[in-house]
Amino acid sequence: MRGIIIVVWKKIAKKGAVAPGKGRAFTVEGRQIALFNQDGYHAIDDLCVHQDGSIAPGELDGDIVECPLHFWHYNIKTGELTDYLKDVKLQTYPVDVRDDGIYIDA
Repeated sequence: MRGIIIVVWKKIAKKGAVAPGKGRAFTVEGRQIALFNQDGYHAIDDLCVHQDGSIAPGELDGDIVECPLHFWHYNIKTGELTDYLKDVKLQTYPVDVRDDGIYIDA
């Protein structure tokens, strides 16, 4: 028996709500999600696993965002922590940019 995949797109922002090279946090159904505008849009869970700080305002260096609290680094495309601990990964979400805004499958 095959599983059914349900895609539920949710509009989280208007186009232009996140400046190029920046991130911004949004709350979607009680979850805090970071949306980054870096060579396209990328959405991942916003809370650093270290002490639940928001990574959305962190500095971007290519695909890597630095948590502004304690300088942990995450890949915005894969959600993977790139230092300190192995096999730590934030949830990523597909992004769809439409005429009326930016949507994620969350």
